[in-house]
Amino acid sequence: MQVQVLFFAMARERAGTSARALELPAGSRVSDALDALVLAHPALEPMRAHLALAVNGDLARAGDALPDGAELALLPPVSGG
Repeated sequence: MQVQVLFFAMARERAGTSARALELPAGSRVSDALDALVLAHPALEPMRAHLALAVNGDLARAGDALPDGAELALLPPVSGG
């Protein structure tokens, strides 16, 4: 199955791209996608525990299933004021 991954803010900087396609086995979960992304982009590892995740626009958890063709967004925490 294929998932479109969107990287925002610091995740985009660390991955070196704003988006990429990710091929995963059928039945994969968000955590499987994160594992593959950290393997491909090791600079994401330090922020992994702090990422908010969205699947098709809805907040998701690491154990949630990924449907084929899903859009997975990695949303780092932001600060400002």
